[in-house]
Amino acid sequence: MQRRTFLAGSLAGLSAGTVLPGSANAAPSAPADEELLALLTRANETQIPLVLSNHQNAGDSVRTVARKARRLVAGFVWNRSRYHHDPAVLAPLRFLVDKLESTQHDDGTYDVGNLHSPPDSAFAVQDFCTVYALLDADDSPQTQAHRAVLERIIRKAGPALATGGVHTPNHRWEISAALARTHHLFPDRRYAARIDDWLDEGIDATPDGIYSERSSTYASEVTNPSLLTIAWLRGKPELLGFVRRNLEATLYLLEPNGEVDTIASRRQDQNRIRDVWWYLTQFRELALHDRDGRFATVAKDIERRGTGELGDFLAEVLERPELAAVLPPLQPVPTDFVQEYGAHGLARIRRGDRTASVFGGTDFHDIPVIASGLSTNPTFFKLRKGTAILDSVRLSPQFFSTGHFRSDGLRRTGARTFRLGDEVKVPYHLPLPRRYRRADGAYALTPDGRFYASMDFPHRPKHYRTLRTSVTVTESGTGFDLSFALDGSEVPFAIELCFRPGGTLSGVQQLDASGNYQLVEGTGAYTIGEDRIEFGPGNGATRVTMDPGERYTHLNGSLVPDGLRVYVTGRSPGRITLRLRTS
Repeated sequence: MQRRTFLAGSLAGLSAGTVLPGSANAAPSAPADEELLALLTRANETQIPLVLSNHQNAGDSVRTVARKARRLVAGFVWNRSRYHHDPAVLAPLRFLVDKLESTQHDDGTYDVGNLHSPPDSAFAVQDFCTVYALLDADDSPQTQAHRAVLERIIRKAGPALATGGVHTPNHRWEISAALARTHHLFPDRRYAARIDDWLDEGIDATPDGIYSERSSTYASEVTNPSLLTIAWLRGKPELLGFVRRNLEATLYLLEPNGEVDTIASRRQDQNRIRDVWWYLTQFRELALHDRDGRFATVAKDIERRGTGELGDFLAEVLERPELAAVLPPLQPVPTDFVQEYGAHGLARIRRGDRTASVFGGTDFHDIPVIASGLSTNPTFFKLRKGTAILDSVRLSPQFFSTGHFRSDGLRRTGARTFRLGDEVKVPYHLPLPRRYRRADGAYALTPDGRFYASMDFPHRPKHYRTLRTSVTVTESGTGFDLSFALDGSEVPFAIELCFRPGGTLSGVQQLDASGNYQLVEGTGAYTIGEDRIEFGPGNGATRVTMDPGERYTHLNGSLVPDGLRVYVTGRSPGRITLRLRTS
């Protein structure tokens, strides 16, 4: 065991008015960012009473228990915290570590939804190692028993992580980071070899810096921090380049209020709100390493807003004090741009506090199923002006229950113009050729494209009905024009605009009490405070439902977004231009 290597001297060195060890590109001794330390200390002091009051919650997963222990230990070892060496922390902490030991399987893994799960165990092991390292550096006699339990847990988990498998791309880096921490505390050549095996597969990032899961959640919570940990502990500085490119890409995904656009994600956050606070120490580390003032600005903006569980970063800063060095001079982040992500069919447009997303990079056309790990969100446009937020624009033609329009790619056709498009073909099946007919009628169970039947569909000749849809998005003045063209079949369709709850709609007719409205004629508006989005014109009173398609309705699924939903309806063939303006 390498004793007190994580925090050697740092607890004493972070007393008021002293200096920190240098960051990678900084001088050996750099001034501490006192504002950051005060913020993280206060945030952690807010967390600790909550942990003390519910540390015996029987429903907590191992990951929750480990994070609770980490929160307690950060305050216990930190000489500026009011919980520094507070005896009241010790019994709850012992309860937590004992629970971690009692729920660990004989093979070293834990159950976290998944059974005997190496990756889910790795998430907790990272916290175990941080907790152990902090306590070991502090070296209080009061925590010797706690450390003994943690050492047994970590040593038991190591071989499981070094031999176990994964489910998703980010799991490889989480396991590798956990093994890097374990190897640092209790060296074992098997751990280093396994890390190299995973890294040898290559990092799953596109040239524009987005990881294959296209998820802000997994980039900020798993992949970026894991790669930084491996780079730090295993001496692999080349990994910093992947994190740097991801953070650079994220600069153009940031919203003025600190949210991160997730429309292109392949994971759970593709239709959820995501906040940038998770990126705090990543932006700090690369700001310090590269002397990048843009990254410093993002980090300071996170600190200024103070949202999220910022207290969780105290343990990171105590573990690596160089992260709390004073940042380089702040430089502006991009606020006026058209940024394309070619690999993901995504364009981001920003003009000050007005932003928009245009998305045509769904996986649905290559893999026409609804499943975790695929990008199937039917939202193709978003717009916001300050606090007025249009969370989604969607289109649903009533065409053989094939569901929402999902563009087959994104094409830039002008300086401020993008084209989305899709062609859907639905077959009518003709009689089987004689050579495929069976007297017993027992034909293969095959897919039609919408459903399965014992019809041997692949061998049947077909007649098709076709629907071609295009949407042209043009930046115009203070907003955008969305021009819709549907051809090939005569079908009714509905355009859905879903606004963030909290504002007021005007110029529309309320359809029911559940948040559904229709713009029949003229122009409608969504207003919140001094911010406003106007939309129109309406196209008549015909009501057309938003059909999510057979894949959803068969299982009683829903694609109704949360918010205030306004519908503009029409019938193909035809053209509609929806004008969106902000003020």
